[in-house]
Amino acid sequence: MPEKFYESELEKAALEWFEELGYENVFAPDISPEGEYPERGSYEDVILSERLYEALKRINSQMTHDAIEEAIRQITIPQSPSLLMNNKAFQKMITDGVDVQVRLDEGGFKTEKVYLFDFDTPANNEWLALNQFTVVEHGVEKRPDIVVFVNGLPLVVMELKSAIDEIVEVIES
Repeated sequence: MPEKFYESELEKAALEWFEELGYENVFAPDISPEGEYPERGSYEDVILSERLYEALKRINSQMTHDAIEEAIRQITIPQSPSLLMNNKAFQKMITDGVDVQVRLDEGGFKTEKVYLFDFDTPANNEWLALNQFTVVEHGVEKRPDIVVFVNGLPLVVMELKSAIDEIVEVIES
């Protein structure tokens, strides 16, 4: 009979793989609202705002604080009640950048782009893999095994299951 393989071992192996790829690994409870190094105001916050601000400032060094804040506002506040429309808008922000108004010295305004990722120099981005990242949405607590962040934005959610465990608990949301 094969030895039991625990999902925690799979999680550890996946985190080691991310580390080999250059990701920083963080135990999510450490940066939770009650954690040792809190980075979130509440469990409803899914974006790591300070990391996002620092990354956008680094990637868009010519932009003012106000322009970066405007880009973050556009990223974090849904523009439509439709999930599909919001996903399309976010995908456009990822590929094309975020349009922000920048005040000109002469008094007018000009539209500029704030880019979310540095596609030309990937090392300029912040790569982060968090395990056990708790999110509370509409009073329901969810804790995926691994969430991958780039520049403070959650881009990948992983729920790991053992292929040899015939009894898999299904969590409905």
